[in-house]
Amino acid sequence: MSLPAIMDCIEIEKPGGPEALKPAKRPLPTPGQGEVLVKVAAAGVNRPDVLQRRGMYAPPPGTTDLPGLEIAGTVAGLGAGVERWKIGDQVCALVAGGGYAHYCAAPEAQCLPVPKGLDIAQAACLPETVMTVWTNVFERGRLTAGETFLVHGGTSGIGTTAIQMAKAWGASVFATAGGADKAKACRDLGADLAIDYKTQDFAQAVKDATAKRGVDVILDMVGGDYFAKNIDCMAVEGRLVYIASMRGAKVELNIALMMQKRLVITGSTLRPRSVEQKGAIARAVEAQIWPHVAAGRVKPLIHARFPLADAAKAHALMETNAHIGKIVLTVP
Repeated sequence: MSLPAIMDCIEIEKPGGPEALKPAKRPLPTPGQGEVLVKVAAAGVNRPDVLQRRGMYAPPPGTTDLPGLEIAGTVAGLGAGVERWKIGDQVCALVAGGGYAHYCAAPEAQCLPVPKGLDIAQAACLPETVMTVWTNVFERGRLTAGETFLVHGGTSGIGTTAIQMAKAWGASVFATAGGADKAKACRDLGADLAIDYKTQDFAQAVKDATAKRGVDVILDMVGGDYFAKNIDCMAVEGRLVYIASMRGAKVELNIALMMQKRLVITGSTLRPRSVEQKGAIARAVEAQIWPHVAAGRVKPLIHARFPLADAAKAHALMETNAHIGKIVLTVP
């Protein structure tokens, strides 16, 4: 495969709004030890990309400044020591940055085969969301079949993925969403209860639906004033897992109530973890979730596709919060 010396990409000119994303040209990445070079066909758009563009989420040290955390495409080059993949393989991958480009280097361990039955853009929507949900809901939150799970932001990329994964796992699934149309979308994805937070108090709705027992696991990306309500509607031995704090990171905790309910409050970020840690998550996802993807029980819901050159338009759409599911960038 003949490779160019220079590639097209999208860079952040300076921190700011969507207009800060500019088409640019950069030297082709060179895959390092244990890395593959992927000819990118599609890249998922995620909230951390928006935060990075605003100057609020710096890449880990030694990582490219180009945004983009999940990609899908064809292996076009191999670094030293790569064993599993070969030139021409179709993969999707979690990367620490650089996805908004025609080529991207990815650790071999963080690559996954494109699931059968999905197109390449759908595959690009999986790595960041599925791995985030897996490690937080199933590893940290220890969700098991028969338990009750609540996800906030049910129509986000994370939310639509979490609903399907938890349902496929055999849990009862509740979701919050803003508006009747978004609540219906959650139900269409399999949610047993969809709560319109614009018209309902989600904590009261959860308690009403569970005969005051509450839910076993909550996945929250909101923070702020949701914290006390989360605690209020959790079951004894419940697990509250945070992956973001869009409405505030500082909260007040009633320690007595936490003790009475024997709650676990935890959270994590994915991007700063080591390749070994991310690789372990990828292998667990491949073993535990990829069969559900192949069977159609877990499938990315794409709201909109934009050419890579229109990344600014994709970010503008994400910031309206009008989307249901994922936004993806495609490379011709």
